[in-house]
Amino acid sequence: MVIYRYIAYQVQIGFMIAIAILLPLFSFFDLLDQLDDVGRGTYRVHDAFWYTALLLPRRFIQIAPFVALLGTVIALGKLAVHSELIAMRVAGLSPLRISLAPLSIGMVLLLSVAALEQFVAPQLQQKAITLRALALEQSAELGKNLGIWTRNEKNILRIGHMLHTKKAIGIEILQIDQEGFLQTHTLAESADIVNDDIWRLNNVVIRTFSGDQITIQHADFLDWPSFLNPEDVLTLTKPPESLSPVELVRHVEFLRSTSQDADAYALALWRKVGSAFMTIAMLLLSIPFVFGSIRTGLSNKLVFAALIGVAVYLIDQIIANVGLILHVNPAAIALVPSLTMIIVANVWLRRTF
Repeated sequence: MVIYRYIAYQVQIGFMIAIAILLPLFSFFDLLDQLDDVGRGTYRVHDAFWYTALLLPRRFIQIAPFVALLGTVIALGKLAVHSELIAMRVAGLSPLRISLAPLSIGMVLLLSVAALEQFVAPQLQQKAITLRALALEQSAELGKNLGIWTRNEKNILRIGHMLHTKKAIGIEILQIDQEGFLQTHTLAESADIVNDDIWRLNNVVIRTFSGDQITIQHADFLDWPSFLNPEDVLTLTKPPESLSPVELVRHVEFLRSTSQDADAYALALWRKVGSAFMTIAMLLLSIPFVFGSIRTGLSNKLVFAALIGVAVYLIDQIIANVGLILHVNPAAIALVPSLTMIIVANVWLRRTF
C-alpha cells in the first residue's frame, strides 16, 4: 500500500533524526568523562576517542526506547503539522491502520537492538574496557586491592588480578570442610590456566589447619583442580551490563549454583528484557501523543516527548539502584517501569481512539 510505505519511510527518517541527535549527545558525555583520564599511564586523546567509538553500539541500545519515542513523534508530528494525517483520516484510514507503519518499523528497531546486544555491543564494550585498563595500567578487578572473589561448595577463591586470559596473579584458595571450618589456605604468586580443569600454581605456600596445629608446606608449583573454566574467570572481570544475554544466563546459573549473590547479574539480564518492553511502550505512547494533540506545533510535541523520555530514564535508574540495594526481585525491578508505561500507553490509546 502506497500510503503505508510513505508513512513507514517518514518514520525511518524520524528514527534517523532521533539517532543523529541522541547518539552524538550521549557519546559526547562519554568522551568528556574519558578526557579526564588523559595523561594517566599511557592513556592519550586518541585512546579516549577510540574508547568512545567502541561504546557506540552500547549507547545505541540504551537510547533505543527514546529513539522510538522521539522518532515516531518527529514523523507523525510532521505529518500532522502538514495536515497529511487529516487527509489520511478523511481518505478512510483509521488511526490503527496509520499506526501499523511506525509499529512495524519499531519491531525492526527491536530486532536490530537484539542482534547488537548479543553479537556486537558486548564484545566491543569489553574490548574498550580492556584497552582502557591496559593504557591506565589498571587490572581487571572488582575493587581497588580487593581482587576477584568467587566460591563453590568447598573452596573460596581470590584472584588478585588477571594478567591476561591464561595468567592470574595473586591467588588465594581457602578450602573448607562440610561444617564450614577452614582446612587449608593456599597462597600462590601466580597461576597458569592450563585448561578448563587444571590451574598450575607457582611459588606456592600451603597452610594446613588440624586442631591447634598449623602445618606449612612450600612448593615451586602445584596443579590445582579448578572449579572455574577460563570463560568463567573472564566473566567475573566484566561489568554485568557488558555481558551478552547468553553470558548473563550462564553466569547467573553459576553464581546461584555456588550459593553466591547473583542479584547484580540477574538485574542486568532482566533490564535487557525490560529495555525491549520499554521500547514497545515508547512506540505505543508516541501514537496517541501525536493524534491527541494534532493542532499543537511540532516543537511543543518534541519538547514534551523529550521531557517524558528524561523522566522515564531517571525513574528507571532510581528504581534499579534502590531495588538492588533493598534486594528486591530483579525481574520486578526491571519490568515494572516498562510494563507500567505499556499500561499507561494502552489507556491513553483507548481514550484517544
